[in-house]
Amino acid sequence: MARKRTSKSSGENRSLFDDNGNGAGNVQYVPISAETRRRYLNYALSVITSRALPDVRDGLKPVQRRILYTMFSRLRLTSDGKTRKCAKICGETLTFHPHGDVAVYEALVRLAQDFSLRYPLVIGQGNFGSIMGLKQAASRYTEAKLSALSDQLMNELRFQTVDMRPNYD
Repeated sequence: MARKRTSKSSGENRSLFDDNGNGAGNVQYVPISAETRRRYLNYALSVITSRALPDVRDGLKPVQRRILYTMFSRLRLTSDGKTRKCAKICGETLTFHPHGDVAVYEALVRLAQDFSLRYPLVIGQGNFGSIMGLKQAASRYTEAKLSALSDQLMNELRFQTVDMRPNYD
């Protein structure tokens, strides 16, 4: 049986209060609408600049860059090689992009669709959706590899065209 925890006495938290029991800190009253607006704006700008907009240097969003990097450096899925299951590609990409496999797979599908990009960066085998709005097959049924254009794009990484920095690990 687990031990019963003892609660902390109020005497241990004396530093938070003065002798009269009032707050010792400086309390500022701010309208919640103003504070919410300020904090939401900071968060929205952070998301837009770091995730939603493509980088001007290579035209890729971070999730797309991470997918291509994983396919090139970790899985060696070059254009002259064979394809691998998209589930494997998504799983490996999650080590760099911790936002869920569905988001990674949707970005991978978009990279393979010839009607979404002028020059597809991924060669896909299987059902990757259609221009008529049909959904793609599950990642366990589709395969992919890099296109020749992606090979060239990934070879440029050694010239440090885009800053590579450590991720959350």
